[in-house]
Amino acid sequence: MRNDLTRRDALALGLSAATFAATGAAAQTPPSQIKAADVPAPKLAIEKGASLRMLRPVRFVQADEDVFRANAAKFTKETGVEVKVDFVGWEDINQQTAVTANSGAGPDIIIGFSDAPHIYIDKLIELTDVADYVGKRYGGWLPLAQRYGKRNKSDAWIGLPFGATAGPLIYRKSILQSVGFDKVPEDHAGIVDLCQKLQKAGKPAGFALGNAKGDGNGFANWALWSHNAALLDEEGNVTINSKETIAALNWVKQLYPTFIAGTTSWNDVSNNRAYSSQEIALTANGVSLYFSLKNDPATKAIADDSEHQLLPKGVAKISPMAGLTLNAMVFKHSQYPNAAKAFLQYMLEKDQYEPWLNANSGYWAQPLAAYADAAVWSQDPKVKLFKDTMNSTYYDGYRGPISTATGAVSADYVLIQMCASVATGAATPEAAAAEAEQRCKRYFRRQK
Repeated sequence: MRNDLTRRDALALGLSAATFAATGAAAQTPPSQIKAADVPAPKLAIEKGASLRMLRPVRFVQADEDVFRANAAKFTKETGVEVKVDFVGWEDINQQTAVTANSGAGPDIIIGFSDAPHIYIDKLIELTDVADYVGKRYGGWLPLAQRYGKRNKSDAWIGLPFGATAGPLIYRKSILQSVGFDKVPEDHAGIVDLCQKLQKAGKPAGFALGNAKGDGNGFANWALWSHNAALLDEEGNVTINSKETIAALNWVKQLYPTFIAGTTSWNDVSNNRAYSSQEIALTANGVSLYFSLKNDPATKAIADDSEHQLLPKGVAKISPMAGLTLNAMVFKHSQYPNAAKAFLQYMLEKDQYEPWLNANSGYWAQPLAAYADAAVWSQDPKVKLFKDTMNSTYYDGYRGPISTATGAVSADYVLIQMCASVATGAATPEAAAAEAEQRCKRYFRRQK
C-alpha cells in the first residue's frame, strides 16, 4: 500500500506550502463546497503556559506534511500554544506509542494507526466532547471512523480519526483487454481465470504474501472476508478455523501459481516497484502509486493505462476492504489535556482540514461525511473511488471487538503467514487454519 517515493515524486503529488506562497496557487482553488452546521463548540479552557508535542506517521505526499505544519503554526499564532510535530516512520509509530503508553511520559498526542487507541485505552483521556461537536458540525462520523474512534459497545470516543487510505486493485486496462477482460471479475473463479491468462501473456498479477503491514495484511483480509471468513465472531470468540477460511485458503492456493515469482518475500514497496517497471499488470495499492506514475513523464503512459477498482466482493455483500486509518490519541500524562483537545478540534475544522485533505490528492480519505464534497474528489476520476474509504464496515479484527489481542494478530502477521504457508505448499489449508487458531487463542488468553 505504501510507496517508496522520492522527494521529487512526493512534491509532484501536491504543491508544498512554499509553492502555494510563491505561485499564488491557493487563489486558484475552487470555492469550498463544505457545509458546516452552526453548533456550539465545547468549552475548552486552555491551560496557562501550555505547549504540546505530537507524533504522527511520516507523509507520503509532501503537501501532507507542509499543510499539516502550516495548520499547526496557525493554531500557535491564534492561541499562543506552541506545538511541536514530529513525523516518524510507519514501522516506528507503533513502537513509539507503546513506549509512550508504558512509560507514562513523552508526547501529549500521537496519531497512530487504526486500532491503537483500543490497545492503550487505559492510558488515554476521553475525547467525546470534541468528537460529538465535529460530528454534529460536519455531517456525522463515517462507519470506519466510529469503529476505530469509539470504545467497543459504547458512545465514548477514545480516538479521533483523521482519515484513511485504502488499497483497492490497480490494473493495466490495455493488458486486461488483451486477454478478454474489461475489468477484474467479482467472483473468485473469475479472478483465477483472469490471473491465469495474465500469466500466460507474460504480465502476471502480484500480491504481497510477505510480512507487509499494509499490502500483506490487506491481501490476507481480502482473501478471508471475500469468503465470509473472519478472525472473530461478534462476541470475540476466535473463529478463524472455519469452513469459510478453508475455502479462502484453497483459493489462495489456486491463485498463487499465477503470481510473479517472489511474492512471499514482498514488503510494502515491492508491488509498487513491480507495477512501475511493468513486470505485473495487476496488484492492490494506495493512490500514491498512481500519482507517482502520473507525475513522472517517464511513466505517465502507465498511469494513463491504469484503472482502480474496489476489491472484488467474492461472496461478500460489499467490497471487503478496510482502510488504514490515522487515529489521534491524547495521553493521560499530558499536563495540557484541554490544549491537546483544542488542537485536534482545530485541525478537524473546515478552514484547516479541507486544505489538508485536498493537498493529499486522495491519499487520505475523510472521516466526516461533509468532507465528501471537498474539491479533491472531483479533480481526477481515477481518484474518486478512494472518497468512500471510511464508509467501509470492515476493520482489523472483524467481526469482533477491537483489542490488544486483535492488534497483536495483525502486528505479528498471523493471517498472511497462514495464507503464505498454504500458497507455497508448506501446510495444507486445514493445518494452516488450525495453527493460526492456536496462535490467535494464545494472544486472547494473555489479554484476559
